[in-house]
Amino acid sequence: MTEKPADLLEFAWIWNRRARLPTPALHRRVLRWLEASLDAGERRLLLMAFRGAGKSTLVGLFCAWRLYRAPDTRILVLAADHALATRMVATVRRILARHPLCGALLPEHGEGDWASDRFTVARAAVLRDASMLAAGIGGNITGGRADLIICDDVEVAGNCDTPAKREELRERLTESEFVLVPGGTMLFVGTPHCAETLYADGEGATLAGYRRLVLPLLDAEGRSAWPERFDDATIAKLRARVGPLAFRRQMLLEAVEEEAARFDPAAIPRYAAEPDWREANGRGVLTLMGTRLVSGGGWWDPAFGRPGTGDSSVVAATYADGEGRHYLHRLLYVTHDPDAAEDPATQQCRVVAALARDLLLPVMRVETNGIGGFLPGLLRAEMSKAGAACAVQPVSSHVPKVQRILGALDPVLAARRLSAHDQVFRTRFPQEMAAWRPDLPGQRDDALDAVAGCLLSEPVRFPTLPSRPASPGWRGA
Repeated sequence: MTEKPADLLEFAWIWNRRARLPTPALHRRVLRWLEASLDAGERRLLLMAFRGAGKSTLVGLFCAWRLYRAPDTRILVLAADHALATRMVATVRRILARHPLCGALLPEHGEGDWASDRFTVARAAVLRDASMLAAGIGGNITGGRADLIICDDVEVAGNCDTPAKREELRERLTESEFVLVPGGTMLFVGTPHCAETLYADGEGATLAGYRRLVLPLLDAEGRSAWPERFDDATIAKLRARVGPLAFRRQMLLEAVEEEAARFDPAAIPRYAAEPDWREANGRGVLTLMGTRLVSGGGWWDPAFGRPGTGDSSVVAATYADGEGRHYLHRLLYVTHDPDAAEDPATQQCRVVAALARDLLLPVMRVETNGIGGFLPGLLRAEMSKAGAACAVQPVSSHVPKVQRILGALDPVLAARRLSAHDQVFRTRFPQEMAAWRPDLPGQRDDALDAVAGCLLSEPVRFPTLPSRPASPGWRGA
């Protein structure tokens, strides 16, 4: 008598058992839903689960099980880029090679494709397309055919942050409709990254009519969907690290508006202390309010219009301690005298160099997107004249300003890990911060952008090697 083929949950349990891994209730729910959807004749599916839920691993097991049950199945994996899709295909290939139920699927040595981004199992049908193929959303899939298409994280932060990018993403996904054979299955797997997410529900939505399984990290009573891995303390730390906006989108699966992340200056603790530099046993130490500082630097977003008109020229300076707390110590709106004999660039570089010298900054980053392309060389000369042992680093920003500001300030404000000197509150920065809206064009956000640049930059750690006489001992350059 022929042995009954394993169902999806049994197939996954055998794999986990061999790998000495559990099969938690969350995963059992997903696996049962996938098989039940197919048995019910559903061919348009959407699985939304929080980041870290293991959804890609489960979908990989689902693909391997489909090939185990129907070896002639052709599977196409689409992802935001080819490398991400390849990870899924490589995972399935590894499962087939090691799962005790899949030995008959392995091709004879030297037969067919068996690469990381495409492979063909031993099958009866003579088909042109591989058993499984990886492709980026921008790749050429014209001419291919698939019985199952997995759209794994096709929406990411970089391809949905503007209306034009969202429209392009939807247009590219249209091509998959011509690849899917009649009666084939389309499965989307992902989390929302914007308010106008691809995964939105309702009339007129791209995935309207899809059968959905939505698994947020927390249920309506605030209970964890996977308490063994995400207990209350872990969730609290995660929420503090990523900020409320990203947490609601990526973990609670809410397509919230950017405006939900408005900034409150009152959330920033104030201090009046100045850093204290001391040298002991040939080593320099910089402290602030008794806390040792381990990194710091400045960010300059330059502008050369007449004072009071156009964009502001803003320089921000921050420190950080070993616990990940940040200190916004200075914020200057740098101006120049239009009637002075010296050019505006030299005047401003002199102010920035003096700030770097007085605060013992190890690095000053200069945004060179627009007019700042020639400034790094001029600033280095002024640093030398001012006696500032501060490196000058040109930086070109390619991330949209709104995304940069939200990504930098939202997490540290939510975690209460940003403090600011009283001098910062004497500038118009608090007003700029309180009035800022992500969707409001033409607003003043130069200071916010400069502070975001400091927070997002890779911190320059202060070495503990003995200092040289020509440079400040606290950073031991």
